[in-house]
Order: sequence, then C-alpha cells, then structure tokens
Amino acid sequence: MASRAAVEKTFQSVESVLGGKGVLGAKPQSSLDWVGVIREGIPAAAVESILSAVRLSQAELAQALGIPERTLARRKREGVLNSEESSKLLRLARVISRATEVFDDSVAAIDWLKSPNAALGGNAPLSLLDTDIGAESVLDTLGRIEHGVFA
Repeated sequence: MASRAAVEKTFQSVESVLGGKGVLGAKPQSSLDWVGVIREGIPAAAVESILSAVRLSQAELAQALGIPERTLARRKREGVLNSEESSKLLRLARVISRATEVFDDSVAAIDWLKSPNAALGGNAPLSLLDTDIGAESVLDTLGRIEHGVFA
C-alpha cells in the first residue's frame, strides 16, 4: 500500500500536468476529491496544459483520449469537459505523471509514451490510453520498468 505522502505527491503531480490549482480551481488531496472534480467537469484550459506538457497536436490528443476532435474543440469553446471526458483526461494525466516519476525526466517519459513498445504488442503507450484496460497495461509496464523487470 502506498504511503500517504506518495499518494499526495502523485496527486500534486497529476494536478500540475492539468495546469494546477489555477486551472482546476481546486487542489484535490484524495481520490474522493478527484471524483468531485470529474463530476463537475475539468476546465477546458487543462487540455491546453496537457497539449503543451506532452507536445501533442489537438488531433493526437483527441485520438489518445478517444474523443472526437470536433467534440474536444467544442468543449474548449464551452470551457468545461463533461464527466466522461474529464475522467479520460485525468487518466492521461495520471499516466503522464507516473511515466515522469518512473523515468525521472519528463522528456524521456514523453518520448517513451510516444514510442512503440514491444511489451505492449508494438503499440505506443499513448495509443492505448483511450481505454481503461489499455491504461492499466501501460501502468503495469511502467511498474515493471521501475522494478527492473524486462518491459
């Protein structure tokens, strides 16, 4: 079981990937806090934060999230994502945060997320994040890398 400090560090890191308190309007401290943020909808400004953090085009981000690009553009105009889209964006932010933690370098983490990986059937990790099972596979692979198991 992860220590409270480790859990808080992860939440802080995820929060920063999404643009911090300035974008989120809140400072989630626990899983239940994130549930509230998702239900209210993550502000669309978090999309811009992810785009710059991961160096993706809007089309690439839409594909990674499994959200049509036009829908993503509309949400950006409206200013807030719905709960399902918010959940997908949070899932992506959690994976980015975890990859950065494992590689201890955001550039290496982003390169890893974008590169085909034999442990993931030759798929780039980013291409699997549109589903829960794909994201779990990516997180599992990151765990194996962290512990020195062939991945």
